[in-house]
Amino acid sequence: MKAKELFSGILNEEKLSKIQDKSISRIVANSKGVEDGDVFVCLKGGKFNGIDYVAEAINNGASFVVSEEDLGLDNGIVVENSRSAFALLSKNINNRACDKLNIIGITGTNGKTSIANMLGGVLAKLGRNVGVIGTLGASYAGKRYETGFTTPDPDVLHRIFKDMVVCGVDTVVMEVSAHALALDKLDGIKFSVGVLTNITQDHLDFFKTMDAYAKAKFSFFDAKYCKTGLICSDDDYAKKLMFTPNLNLPIVSYGINNPSDCFATSIKQSSKGSKFYCNCVDDIAEVNTKFLGKFNIENTLATITTACLQGFKLNDVVKALSEIDPIEGRMNVIDVEGVNVIIDYAHTPDGLENILKTAKSLTSGKLYALFGCGGNRDKSKRPIMGKIASKLADHVILTSDNPRFEEPNEIIKEIQKGVSGSYEICANRSCAIQTALSKCSSGDTLVIAGKGAERTQEINGQKIPFSDYEEVYKHQKLRKSICGVNDEHFD
Repeated sequence: MKAKELFSGILNEEKLSKIQDKSISRIVANSKGVEDGDVFVCLKGGKFNGIDYVAEAINNGASFVVSEEDLGLDNGIVVENSRSAFALLSKNINNRACDKLNIIGITGTNGKTSIANMLGGVLAKLGRNVGVIGTLGASYAGKRYETGFTTPDPDVLHRIFKDMVVCGVDTVVMEVSAHALALDKLDGIKFSVGVLTNITQDHLDFFKTMDAYAKAKFSFFDAKYCKTGLICSDDDYAKKLMFTPNLNLPIVSYGINNPSDCFATSIKQSSKGSKFYCNCVDDIAEVNTKFLGKFNIENTLATITTACLQGFKLNDVVKALSEIDPIEGRMNVIDVEGVNVIIDYAHTPDGLENILKTAKSLTSGKLYALFGCGGNRDKSKRPIMGKIASKLADHVILTSDNPRFEEPNEIIKEIQKGVSGSYEICANRSCAIQTALSKCSSGDTLVIAGKGAERTQEINGQKIPFSDYEEVYKHQKLRKSICGVNDEHFD
């Protein structure tokens, strides 16, 4: 792509007329990855500033250097916001593919992955060619990629959009993180619907206060990004947005406890799923799903409302929803010799409380809770999660999650400050799971929280293969072996 086309919409006509119209290959924010014909964008992070690496970028062949400061370079381009410029340049270099897609965005502390995959599945059954982007990676047209972030960086995100268009995708459902909004990753993308699930404590290591965290989420609900907003009326923070003056886009609501445009009544739950009646703007249908928990009823309401906003009829949406299986790593139940083992991604106070309350309501015996907290993340939530687990579970097992660059036992000590009652510590997650399973009897429930479908454990900069599922299956195979049962096909 020629430089003048690339910078169109980013630079004014006067600046645009002065740049050399070179051919540009890529947009790069890491100086080490720069090659001939690339544009290097200087981004400032918590530890590093791209300006400090300009010389390396130029030596590697950068055609232009984009920064917020005038660096006195012949090939330098000054912009007001380099992060926004990075997003817009990434869009342009990828043929503005996002403009050819119907994109739905889901933000909130909890529920993003469940709704994104639930909605993606429903829309696919209703005839859309769907792509999903989020915590579980990017999946579309039979492809699946790890992206590294809930919301990928703009250069990666727009390459995915471009390939989606080539593959015939027409609708994208994607998770929108607060970090992505705060760092202007989504500038240049227009969403047909933006969904806000809830705002509860998380990421205070980055945002410092709940109000700052909420403000980042709220920024998504602006005509700059969304055509229509969908808000959960049951969440205190989300409800505030509904009554924010001067909102420049229409807002629709869903919920259970408060008046909403789409709501659930006559709720019944069992270990097999949930059943309720849905009233969506006075259109009523009976809903049967395989999803467990009140929080998943809210997630299904968000899915139903969004699909209806996409023009589908309620009865068709509900039928498609009944065929959707639980999302990997989200409230997955495995029967181990009469013990219900629940694997879930819950890693926030609110998420852990929701999963334990649901598990308790379905348990005839004892409830065991096994979890840890991620390293180098919000430390203030650790004792809170310990207190929640002690309040709801009969026995708590504290273990390691993704310690990253922290010492696992130090993280556990922080959690331990909130723990009371019956508990034990086993920092090795594999041993903790095996220990917990050996304690359980028929009728008991073991909740293994924090990692969900993750297949690695982050320790000192390395991602080591690890799966909560595999640990459970390993125990089951061992039990069968001890009992003399030969089951080579157990999976």
